[in-house]
Amino acid sequence: MELLLALLLLVQVPGAASQEPGCSAGSCHPATGNLLVGRAQNLSATSTCGLPGPQEYCIVSHLQDSEKCFFCDSRSPALRNSHRIQNVVSLGGRDGHSTWWQSENGVEHVSIRLDLEAEFHFTHLIMTFKTFRPAAMLIERSADFGRTWKVYRYFAYDCSRLFPGVALQTSGRVDEVLCEQRYSEIEPSSHGEVIFKVLDPSIPVEDPYSPAIQDLLRVTNLRVNLTKLHTLGDNLLDSRREIQEKYYYALYELVLRGSCFCYGHASQCAPAPGAQPNVEGMIHGRCVCKHHTTGLNCQQCQDFYQDLPWRPAGGTDPHACQGCNCNQHSRRCHFDMAVYLATGNASGGVCDDCQHNTMGRSCQLCKPFYYHSPRADIRASTACVPCDCDPVGSLDGGVCDSHTDVALGMITGQCRCKEHVQGVRCDSCKEAFYGLSRTDPQGCQPCRCDPRGIIAGSPPCDHISGDCYCKRFVSGRYCNQCLPEFWGLSNDMAGCRPCACDFGGTYSNRCSMEDGSCPCRPHLIGRQCDQVQPGYFCAPLDYYSYEAEQATGHAPPDPTLPGPLRPEAPLDCLERSSGLPNGRKGRVRRQRSAMRFLQHRALPRRSRQPQHKPDVEVVSREHVGHMITWTGPGFARVRDGAGLSFHIDNIPYPMEYDILIRYEPESTEDWEAIVSVSAQALPISPRCGNVLPSEQRYKESLPHTERYALLSRPFCFEPRNRYEVAMRFQREGVAQRHPAAFILIDSLVLLPRVLELPAFHGSEPAAVQHREELKRYMCQEAFRMATMPALAEMCVRLLCSISALLHDGALACQCDPQGSTSSVCQPVAGQCECKPHVIGRRCDHCAPGTYGFGPSGCSRCACSAEGSVSTLCDPVSGQCRCQHGAMGRRCHQCSPGQWGFPACRPCHCNGHSEECDTQTGACQRCRDATAGRHCERCLEGYYGDPVLGSGQQCRPCPCPGYPGTRHYHGNSCHADKETNQIVCLCAPGYTGPRCDRCSPGYFGAPEQEGGGCRPCQCNNNIDPSDPEACDPHSGQCLRCLHHTDGPRCAECRPGYHGNALQRSCRPCECDPAGAESPRCERLSGLCACRAGVTGQRCDRCLRGFQDNFPRCSRCPPCFAHWDRALARLHDRLQQLQGQARALQEGGPGPEFSNSRLQDLESRLRRTERLVGDGSSQATPLLHQLSRRLDDTRKDMDEVWKQLQAAEGRLDGPAGVDAEQRGRLASLSRELQELNLTLSRQQEQLASWEGASFGESYRSIRASSELSRQAVQRASASVQGPASLVGQAQRTRQAAEGLLRDTGDASRRSLAAQKRSLREAQKRAAALSVSGLNERICGAQGDQGCEQAPCGGASCQDESGQRRCGGPGCRGALPISTQALRTTQDVSRQLESTAGQLGASAIKVQEIQEVARGARRQAQETLDGSQAVRGHMEESTARLREFIQKIKDFLAEEGADPESIELVSRQVLNISLPSSPGRIRHLLQEIQDSIQQLDGVDAVLNSTAHGLATAKELLTRAGQARERAVGVRGAIAAAQEVLAGAKVQVSVAGRALRSSKEAVRGVESRVKEAERQLRALQQKEVRARGALQGLAKQAAALQDKSRASRGLATQAKENAERATLATGALAQVLAAARRGYAALESKVGGLAGASGEALLRVTRLTQDAQQLLDKASGSQRRLEELERRFEAGEELLEAKAARLQALERRVSGLLEEIREKANAYATC
Repeated sequence: MELLLALLLLVQVPGAASQEPGCSAGSCHPATGNLLVGRAQNLSATSTCGLPGPQEYCIVSHLQDSEKCFFCDSRSPALRNSHRIQNVVSLGGRDGHSTWWQSENGVEHVSIRLDLEAEFHFTHLIMTFKTFRPAAMLIERSADFGRTWKVYRYFAYDCSRLFPGVALQTSGRVDEVLCEQRYSEIEPSSHGEVIFKVLDPSIPVEDPYSPAIQDLLRVTNLRVNLTKLHTLGDNLLDSRREIQEKYYYALYELVLRGSCFCYGHASQCAPAPGAQPNVEGMIHGRCVCKHHTTGLNCQQCQDFYQDLPWRPAGGTDPHACQGCNCNQHSRRCHFDMAVYLATGNASGGVCDDCQHNTMGRSCQLCKPFYYHSPRADIRASTACVPCDCDPVGSLDGGVCDSHTDVALGMITGQCRCKEHVQGVRCDSCKEAFYGLSRTDPQGCQPCRCDPRGIIAGSPPCDHISGDCYCKRFVSGRYCNQCLPEFWGLSNDMAGCRPCACDFGGTYSNRCSMEDGSCPCRPHLIGRQCDQVQPGYFCAPLDYYSYEAEQATGHAPPDPTLPGPLRPEAPLDCLERSSGLPNGRKGRVRRQRSAMRFLQHRALPRRSRQPQHKPDVEVVSREHVGHMITWTGPGFARVRDGAGLSFHIDNIPYPMEYDILIRYEPESTEDWEAIVSVSAQALPISPRCGNVLPSEQRYKESLPHTERYALLSRPFCFEPRNRYEVAMRFQREGVAQRHPAAFILIDSLVLLPRVLELPAFHGSEPAAVQHREELKRYMCQEAFRMATMPALAEMCVRLLCSISALLHDGALACQCDPQGSTSSVCQPVAGQCECKPHVIGRRCDHCAPGTYGFGPSGCSRCACSAEGSVSTLCDPVSGQCRCQHGAMGRRCHQCSPGQWGFPACRPCHCNGHSEECDTQTGACQRCRDATAGRHCERCLEGYYGDPVLGSGQQCRPCPCPGYPGTRHYHGNSCHADKETNQIVCLCAPGYTGPRCDRCSPGYFGAPEQEGGGCRPCQCNNNIDPSDPEACDPHSGQCLRCLHHTDGPRCAECRPGYHGNALQRSCRPCECDPAGAESPRCERLSGLCACRAGVTGQRCDRCLRGFQDNFPRCSRCPPCFAHWDRALARLHDRLQQLQGQARALQEGGPGPEFSNSRLQDLESRLRRTERLVGDGSSQATPLLHQLSRRLDDTRKDMDEVWKQLQAAEGRLDGPAGVDAEQRGRLASLSRELQELNLTLSRQQEQLASWEGASFGESYRSIRASSELSRQAVQRASASVQGPASLVGQAQRTRQAAEGLLRDTGDASRRSLAAQKRSLREAQKRAAALSVSGLNERICGAQGDQGCEQAPCGGASCQDESGQRRCGGPGCRGALPISTQALRTTQDVSRQLESTAGQLGASAIKVQEIQEVARGARRQAQETLDGSQAVRGHMEESTARLREFIQKIKDFLAEEGADPESIELVSRQVLNISLPSSPGRIRHLLQEIQDSIQQLDGVDAVLNSTAHGLATAKELLTRAGQARERAVGVRGAIAAAQEVLAGAKVQVSVAGRALRSSKEAVRGVESRVKEAERQLRALQQKEVRARGALQGLAKQAAALQDKSRASRGLATQAKENAERATLATGALAQVLAAARRGYAALESKVGGLAGASGEALLRVTRLTQDAQQLLDKASGSQRRLEELERRFEAGEELLEAKAARLQALERRVSGLLEEIREKANAYATC
């Protein structure tokens, strides 16, 4: 054992004997020993016997001893039988007896653990067991005090089973984990050892000091896990005590060799804190460190030895820690890896707490505000001295250069001055700077005098204050500001230019000093605020005009009117001239005769006027054909003595206003007006508060030669007060009022007295100039007439200024979106651009004589001259006032029941109708089965004389039933005049006096109810005029023509062949010498040949027989040899053909084979079998198909009769359908109009691409207005019970009712069909199978099941199911099965129909959601368009304002080049969307927005009224706001009025919100109407399509059946043509072979030819080329034939499949039509 330990030590530490103890040459290591010595208390085991009490155990190996069982008692370590884990530290106890550790009995998983107090080197382990060694165990280590564990080695007697996946053999790695088996054997039973070495001696270690080896040896904890016992054959270690007592772990000794782990920096160790210090042989855990290291394991460097990173010692390099270099200014440092790497791994120490005003990594630099004295060493304590710099003028508060560095321009002790400071100590400013300051980062401030504002040649600024010397109109400390009311600092003499702001458009004359912009009032733009923003206007002087049509009319006795009431003059009395004023006496005498004539002439006119006319009435005057001398729609016609009252509450500005009356006389008499102006409240403004009284009266003459009258004195009006102006109008100079005298009053106008405004009074030059301009250009007089003349430019400027003063800015245009073409109005007077026949400043109402205000403007009334009373109509509905007997909107129609406008007369309809055509008088909707222009004849199917007075009526024809029943077979009838018998005109297929028999060529049971006559299905092979050609009851063909035969004349007679359907039956041409029978196959004509005979007619010998017809004997055996020779020749011919093709292409080509021909032949044979050649299965299939077609035709005839009956019942819905068609046509016309509008908009969009920005903007505005024109049309389509929406709703209800009835009838029909099917199944089940095999299965039962094609009662198929029926079988069972399938198909179709009805409801809901989405999308699009429009308007305004600013700047005198250049750069820097790409992108966005406006028109129209109300409230709120602003700055008493105005604004806001809610309600109703309209249209289309499709399918069914007859014949003909083409191709190929053989023989002789042979070669080459061309043509024809044949074959197969599909569809349609007929019959 000692020898082994010595060997392990030599392996672990190579060269240990030669190491020196001083550790100076390299690494050193402490002595190695048993780590368990002195650490028994740190050793533990998870299982120990006898701890709770004595425990018996037995020894298996002591077989020779009588005592085999003993007791373990480990409750105390002093007991002799104690076997605690501490016993493994040594082999013997204190008394010399052996000691051991023993686990509990039967416990397999036991762990022994040693916890160390520090890191140790672990080299190997030795375990000596008292019992058998463990069958499996493993050794683990931890280097982090038990937090993580790693396995050293596994031990097991069977590693692959106990530790699968662990390697058994080493791969050469030291740290590899292996499983070892040699220490786990069952022998020996005692004193067996387990040895583990951390470093395997067999594996060479290159560097024992590497981190990997050191990490492998380093441990803080060791653990041995015993996992399995050796049980000596007791495989099951159960819980029996006698079994468990024999098996346990017992360990004599455990040796853990290792040493203190010091990373090679210590040769000895001392006791660790808390360890026993004086234990002999104990390996201590605290290293006695060398190499300036410290720590429990020497794992770090000592303080101040941090210049290099700590590293473990190497074999020859101790890696000692080095001290830091701090130049004797510090004793503390730390290691910095970044510094170490930056120095190239040379030094990483950083000094801490540098002293003596030093700093840096090695304390080699001076601190800020200190510098290295050139006279002192850096290690001296006086090396760094303070800087001498002025902290005010130097950088960083007085920091100087700490050392000298020529490369960086540093001189030790040098001060660093601020930018504008100079001097050695940085204590003075540089030239042209002033104000040395500590807070200034540049030290001194530069003189900031603006060169444009200072006097030229002046000295720099004051060096202390920095003040500058300014020009005349320049101010400021730096001469960089203009004086108030000046702007534009420049280099001219004055420095700045005056603002010259508009006196009315600005709040003051102070403008922006940068760009001269004046403070504009709202909505005024331009530098001088003398321009109006787009969408706003300047109010004219007569803006406050009040139309007499809107005033309140008063009768003469009304006390409201001012002045005394004159008595009324009698009608027969004339007023003379005695009442004329005195000023006109001289003229009365000369004018008396003229006055008398005029009064006499006026008297009859007045006497003829009706006296019921009102005292005041509105007289509208059309604008077409007259010179406009009035405002508004017309006048107020006022009777003599009556009057008007105007209510005024929109005064903008408190001042005096002149009152102007505009009028128009009806005669040459002069009138006078008595006017009273009164205020409802006392005036409170400073201007009107001192004017008394608050009511004034006027009396003004209204001469007939004038058109306006200006009252003698003004009246002071003020905002927020209500005024009433009452006027009485009467003739002047008379004492009595005449009831027949009227005057036309146009309007009342308030003209402000502008001379009161601040800009016009006073002696200032500007005010004097304004007054002179106002008078010179007669600006005030221009607004007295009704129509404003063209104003001078100076008047326009003054007018805008006055309007801005009165209204505090410009007024909004408020153009009506429906009546105007643009939202921008004229800048003066605010007239909007109106659409046709629209008037008003805002274009908000129709002109007289027009109506229908909407997006398209207004329409002319166009009242009928013959039927209307006046040319004017209702402005909303357009209804004209009709004369008696006329009606219609234009009064151009007769009353109901009359026709022939204007000479209306009653309709003549013989009492069978009350309506007729208004133009022609033709009667409409005749009743009582009548028809004709005057309902004078009976309908088809009726007879009689319905003329009024004849005493007869129309009766139904008895043919034999009545029209509308299923027993009616006639078209019409009449009564014989001689016999009075009813003579029927029968429908096709019927005959007899009552149409109760079938015509020749027809069959059926017409005498029965529901029975009818159908054409005999004889395939056109009978004489239809022959009464005996077919059976009249069964329809069986009796006299077939054209050599046909069969019950349907569908096949040729025996001895004939061909296609009976095409009447091409020909006699058989069988050769009697070679045919077995003179009969041939009926379709192909092939004869049945004898043996050895072939051919269509059996007229030649078969191949392989001698050609000696009719004696065809078999050829001798040599024929086979010749046949093979011919085959070889055929192959050779194909090779030659390939060579010829290769020659043609210039090289060898692919070989040509006869595979295509063979494929064609196989396809021909398959086609022959398909169409039937007498021996295939196609013939019975064709016969069966023919029979099924006959049955289908019968069913079609029945369906046709039922369809006729159903059509009779559908007459009612057809009428409704026709009416709906008319409505849909109207909707289509409206849709076309909308499409035209859209196309025009698209054309306009196309024109925008080449237009300028302004034109594009105007075009966009026009398009926006055009889009609103569709609102009126859409409104007429969705509103009112008589609108299209209401009509569509009624149509939807009718269609839903019809669908419900149809569904109920379909369900009843389905139930009846199911009951019939169940009854048929019961009857079929009750039948007897025996004897009915042929009728049931379709074939006789005299054959076995294997031979029977249709099976039988006892036949079964492979799966054990009964086999009865099959293809071609006509038994009852196959037919019933087919009928069952058909019925099931019908059932599925009905269920599908019900599902479709449910799906329709779901689709209706989906459509509703789509409509909502479309509505939201339309609203979003509209919002986007409005946002774009607002953005464009704003951009345009800014652009105009900017352009005007530039113009004003350039127009000013004294603009220097520098200022112009500055403005030019700013203009050039402006980003405008002027690129073509940007413009196209903008136009595309606009186009997309407009295209999405489909559904917005209806919304705009429906919300027009609500929007108008909202806008009116908004206008009132704005006016209230303007009145509130007008009194700003007034006395304290005006605050109460201001509060009232605020209340009005809040009320207006609430009204606006309520109007918005109303708008949203209208929008929801519009969406609901649109959704219902779309749903109704879809339902109506589906219902109408279903009804029409039913009739079309039934009508086309017969055509499809007839078209399918010739499919087989066409296919056969295609096959015959293919055969003929193949024969022709074979002949061409034979010729090619012969030609090529000749060519080959010719070419073969070329070798020996010369001279003339060259010509022969040339000719031969040409011949060969011709042969090649011919062969190529043959190949192409062959390919074309192949393609044609493939197409024919595909067509044949498609036709067959289509025929089968048609058969199934006919069956389904038959059942569907029957159900429909039953449904309509039960309605």
